[in-house]
Amino acid sequence: MIHIEKLTKYYNELCAVDRIDLDINKGEVLGLLGPNGAGKTTTLRVLTGFLKPTSGSIRINGYNIDEHLLQIKGLIGYLPESAPLYYNMLVFDYLNFVADIRGIESNKKLTRIRELSDLCGLNEVMHKSIGELSKGYKQRTGLAHAMMSNPEILVLDEPTSGLDPNQIVEIRKIIKQIGKEKTIIFSTHILSEAEATSDRIVIINQGKIVADGSAQSLKGSGQSESSVNIALKGPDFESVKDLFSADNTIVRIEPDDNGNDDIVRIKLYCRSSSDLMENIYKKIKATDWVLVELHQDTKTLEKIFRELTMEQ
Repeated sequence: MIHIEKLTKYYNELCAVDRIDLDINKGEVLGLLGPNGAGKTTTLRVLTGFLKPTSGSIRINGYNIDEHLLQIKGLIGYLPESAPLYYNMLVFDYLNFVADIRGIESNKKLTRIRELSDLCGLNEVMHKSIGELSKGYKQRTGLAHAMMSNPEILVLDEPTSGLDPNQIVEIRKIIKQIGKEKTIIFSTHILSEAEATSDRIVIINQGKIVADGSAQSLKGSGQSESSVNIALKGPDFESVKDLFSADNTIVRIEPDDNGNDDIVRIKLYCRSSSDLMENIYKKIKATDWVLVELHQDTKTLEKIFRELTMEQ
């Protein structure tokens, strides 16, 4: 549905987006994840036609963004990080105004506003001034605005930024509900947000895509070494180090001291292997040491994110 090829955007000498290639399928909920300043917002602004790319191409539903910008904008609903709302208007009046701008037929306008009010949870505030609303309700109003023309694609820039935990959960529910029928692209730097809401996660750093896949596939990508924690009663650190130093699957061995003189705690950093734990257990079993603890650290999305986005 969306094909992005060699997309590049410069601000004077600063390269904000660096030759990105990306395909997004119809009906996909894609989370664009990255630290602040990674290029997420610039990518979305170029994708929605608010910024012109320095180079590269974007095709959406067969339309080229350079030649068919109006047709592409008609396919997209866009909610920027700070929703551009008129704070002195009532929610109902604002959505009615947006419906007029979007060309919704008068005999269908009220039905559409009611549908969006139900979907975005606005029924209780429809006759309140937007300026009186909480940040969460302002975001919901902005989401209803973006959805007014029933676009095929919804682009959301940091949709939960500044919200409290309860408001975040509500926005997540709305995104998941919309995602059953729409293609959704949303940016975030909140790891739990991307993992809970997305079918697919694209991690961007310094304008480049550094990872692409489901949360589960990223966790199992094996880009980094695994770590195993061992607690033993009997040996000292040097004895354990001697036991494992000849194993070429183990990259390094470090003490993990907890102040207990009777138990030695060690962390083994290993190359990924399906029989990793079994091999370690067999080596320990061949000694007279008492095994107190043996477990492998879980590879979390947070750890992967840090590995991919920390400055080298």
